[in-house]
Amino acid sequence: METATRKLLVIEDDPGLQTQLRWCFENYDVEIAGDREAALEAVLKHKPPVITLDLGLPPDADGTSVGFSLLEDILQQAPHTKIIVVTGNNDREHATRSVAMGAYDFFYKPIDADMLELIVNRAYRLYDLEEENRRLSTHTVESPLEGVITGGASMLQVCRTVEKVAPTDTSVLILGESGTGKELLARALHQLSQRKEGRFIAINCAAIPENLLESELFGYEKGAFTGAAKQTPGKIETASGGTLFLDEIGDMPAPLQAKLLRFLQERVIERVGGRKEIPVDVRVLCATHKDLHELIRANQFREDLYYRVGEVSITIPALREREGDALLLARVFLERISKQQGKQGQRFSKGAMAAIENYTWPGNVRELENRVKRAVIMAEHKQINAADLELGGRSADELATFNLREIRDRADRQATIRALNHVGGKVSQAAELLGISRPTCLLYTSDAADDQWRV
Repeated sequence: METATRKLLVIEDDPGLQTQLRWCFENYDVEIAGDREAALEAVLKHKPPVITLDLGLPPDADGTSVGFSLLEDILQQAPHTKIIVVTGNNDREHATRSVAMGAYDFFYKPIDADMLELIVNRAYRLYDLEEENRRLSTHTVESPLEGVITGGASMLQVCRTVEKVAPTDTSVLILGESGTGKELLARALHQLSQRKEGRFIAINCAAIPENLLESELFGYEKGAFTGAAKQTPGKIETASGGTLFLDEIGDMPAPLQAKLLRFLQERVIERVGGRKEIPVDVRVLCATHKDLHELIRANQFREDLYYRVGEVSITIPALREREGDALLLARVFLERISKQQGKQGQRFSKGAMAAIENYTWPGNVRELENRVKRAVIMAEHKQINAADLELGGRSADELATFNLREIRDRADRQATIRALNHVGGKVSQAAELLGISRPTCLLYTSDAADDQWRV
């Protein structure tokens, strides 16, 4: 964003300082307010991202009562605005109080134009980042399916397919790696169907021992086997009128595949130990992370069953294939989990965001959610970094080295820090040594927060 398009509100009653500050920020769209009323009107009218506020305003120009009151009012009206408080020479008490109330930063008089411009530029960068976070969070509300968070083309196409197929009674086979959200998609199919008032029954075929899976699916009669003390309907029967979701169907034993195929063809079941045919009206959805074509070739999965359960197949792309979705999901998880844990206000560092975007996520969305949850619980500070996510094997800087501009900026920052160390932290001498201007030198050091450098 070009600075010429940026609105800056300067709250200052001294005409001389008004002129000086307007000159300092000639590249900004500067609005001047000389008192409390004009300032509040300007905040409502222009909604400036950044404000400089002199605490000494009329009618208490020699004090701070009006300034602090105005600071509080602005933060109530525009909580996202970055306010830079300008106070008297070395007035540390008022500066500290301002930051505690919610001001972004402070600056002492007399005004150093270069340093103040640096602080303002940093405030805009932070505002832009937070605005992007808010934009992305808002965007998720517009997600096409309930519970599905995406902004990528591949996943949006999946959502459109679900919307088309859901109103029908077609059998759907959902394919995708573990952790991609296959059950979430199955629930969306149910909620958008004519059966949404009926039950959604899910069963994981890989989680139940083979000798128990048949009775779980089809039910059993009293006395059918040891322990069968009463007649018990199975999952298929229980789901009648609604939807049955068979997760990990690729792990279903061969004898049960034949029995499931008969049910799908005839729409009747027989309980274990029973002889009576029971009609069942249910829609069947299936999912697996396995390659069913490979299992068919290996005679481990029936080809006729495959065509019966997969009248329509939907493949969920892996998270690494969903451009931009990892960070989008991470932000949503962070907001939700931090609220659940009573740790609101947590945010990702630049390094954490780079790590999230560049990690391959073999466990997909499930892994991402688990890592964010752990980071929220374990993090000792508001800012969550790559190490908190256990993605710190390589530094965040290393993860983001494909961008040449970032590489150059990082090299410039490192050279600046070395020069400052060499001259004992004297900015002017470091700038001369590097052959750059003093403001540029300050800019590089201000961006070096991760290096714990402070000028």
